[in-house]
Amino acid sequence: MKNTANMPLSAWRPIATDTFLYGVPHYPEHVDESYWARDAQRMVQCGFNVVRLGEFAWHLFEPVEGVYDFDLFDRAIEILAAHGLGIIMCTPTATPPRWLTEKYPQVLRVDSDGRRMHHGSRQHADTTHPLFRAFSRLITEAMATHFRDNPHVIGWQTDNELNTSMPTCWSEAAESGFRSFCERKYTTIEALNAAWGGNFWATAYRSFDQIVLPHSGAPAPCGPGHVQDYHRFLAYATMQFQRDQVDILRRVNDDWFVFHNIGLIADVDFRNGFADDLDFLGYDVYPLLHEEKWRIGGPAYQQANFLDRCRGFAGNFIVPEQQSGLGSQPMFSTLVPEPGEMRRMALSSIARGADGLMFFRWRPAHFGAEIYWMGLLDHDDIPRRRFDEACQVGRDIAAIREPLMGTRVRIDVGIAAADFDNEIAHTTYPLGLPSPQDDATLLHRICFERGVATGFVHPEDELARLKVFYVPHWLIWKAGWSEAIRRFAEAGGTVIIGARSGTRDVHNHVIRQPAPGPELSELTGVTIEEFGRLAAPDQDALTSRDMPPAGHFVPTERPTESSRRRYRFNFMGRELTAGHCYEIVEPAADTEVLARWSNRFLAGRAVITRRRLGRGQLLYLGTYLSDELAPVLLDWLVENAAVAPLIDDLPAGIDVTMREADDRRLLFVMNTEHREYRLDTLPQGTDLLSGNRVDGTLTLAGYDCAVIRLE
Repeated sequence: MKNTANMPLSAWRPIATDTFLYGVPHYPEHVDESYWARDAQRMVQCGFNVVRLGEFAWHLFEPVEGVYDFDLFDRAIEILAAHGLGIIMCTPTATPPRWLTEKYPQVLRVDSDGRRMHHGSRQHADTTHPLFRAFSRLITEAMATHFRDNPHVIGWQTDNELNTSMPTCWSEAAESGFRSFCERKYTTIEALNAAWGGNFWATAYRSFDQIVLPHSGAPAPCGPGHVQDYHRFLAYATMQFQRDQVDILRRVNDDWFVFHNIGLIADVDFRNGFADDLDFLGYDVYPLLHEEKWRIGGPAYQQANFLDRCRGFAGNFIVPEQQSGLGSQPMFSTLVPEPGEMRRMALSSIARGADGLMFFRWRPAHFGAEIYWMGLLDHDDIPRRRFDEACQVGRDIAAIREPLMGTRVRIDVGIAAADFDNEIAHTTYPLGLPSPQDDATLLHRICFERGVATGFVHPEDELARLKVFYVPHWLIWKAGWSEAIRRFAEAGGTVIIGARSGTRDVHNHVIRQPAPGPELSELTGVTIEEFGRLAAPDQDALTSRDMPPAGHFVPTERPTESSRRRYRFNFMGRELTAGHCYEIVEPAADTEVLARWSNRFLAGRAVITRRRLGRGQLLYLGTYLSDELAPVLLDWLVENAAVAPLIDDLPAGIDVTMREADDRRLLFVMNTEHREYRLDTLPQGTDLLSGNRVDGTLTLAGYDCAVIRLE
């Protein structure tokens, strides 16, 4: 199960395999050995073919420095393998043992307040520290050498959810590494000073040894270029930490596949070495945890958004951890999947690009910081409804595996994403505005709700597969993107460029030419005379976090209609209120105005324009998306860009996604609600899960799903 060599990263990149990895993370070290054979028997009953082991067991693998002991896992693997289960081993570097942190406390991570982390949790070691990297290489080498000839070990996971607990580090080692990174990047201190704007606030340096980490509010903020390079360094250090392990695993046994399981995405630059080093990526999927954290669109939408965004980094993926029950640590707990919902969430992951899936976890722990993170079995070792649903998913996978493997997820409306520099550039100086991801979510969500095939795509991907490509307000515009977008439009595609795009350079400096810069101005046929900040559409004023300090301004009465400063524009025959940002757009002679501002000092000026390019078109949006604008923009795309939903009259609560190859199309239809739905506008085909023919009509019980192979 390895990716095709040298296949470029793309939202459509497949995993070159005919094996669907279905299984579970398992911790045989948490229970008495008398459980092991029964566990293996039950795993086979679920239809599992793989088990993940060892990601938190460094203290068992190396109980004393330089002394290795693999006996417990050798015995566990022997029992699992006797039941036909393949083994994924994990490098255990997320939890270094106490002997290491006690003898070498300098390897502990340091937070932004200068506090050194303590032993007793996880991810407490500094992955930028040369000594910790050395110990990580040693345990990886020892494990790889020990399991090299074990035929049951088929692949490896590196570490566990890198950067999830604390992505940043402010240690002396991190500062030293940052200085070396900067010297390699800029070569001369003069070049660095120019890139960081050293003549502002006397922040120039005379040598690389003088460089400091960009501490926030110490007491005032650091420059955007300085902060941007710090996060570039963190991403580079993360990639190098993983590469140490990957190189060892590849050298010892190149038949193994190697992946990493991403948790919360922070300071990982997927397209600058991290994903290229791996055979494929893995993403841990906890929809009800996402709902608890963000509460936007419900857990079904949160899962769709997360997985579509992840697929944009490198293509199809596996899910090493899929939520099966209550998820909990002492500071939070999630909702519990209702009967049938665990299966629906699993099939949603498969629908959006998963070519492997493991339910987390086999059974809950009886001790430690996750005693109520439930698994397929309960604490009393009795299999109940979650176990039964895992068995059902096993039957579902068996029914769809053959036509599924080798397919990609269809995307008609692509949204620009997966560019690390643009993700970070916004955070370095956000102006109180939504991030590009926040903006993109509004278009993605309305496409999800209406059943339009959508996804996240990098500008260097194969844009010809799309009908529409939307670029949210990407501050940094890189060489080569304009030509790729021009070719896409001239061939018949529709491009939409969002406000503020191209207004900073690669060093995070504001450009010195009229926005959106020479390349984008020539491409879009517009220049920007002025921009300004607006309140969100549902606010009377800028948010409290953006107000001056206490004592500078105190409102004495409710805002009047005049003081609200609502800026409106007319588009598609509807009067819409702008939010977050306005621009005064000056169109060129060959550029058509689709919408104009309709009030206040902006009245009559262009806000949305269109320039024809070959058989296609390019729109410029002189404001940010909003809950009002996103659906109207989609209406326009349906009328003017050949965009259509996968099925007509999609009921709220039904999620539809298509996976396809040149010779087949699989339509996933998933009921994300607890109540029954009847659909009357489905295309003809066969539901692979039930074996029944679908002739336009289908009834789905609560949380039920269908996978229709279309005729």
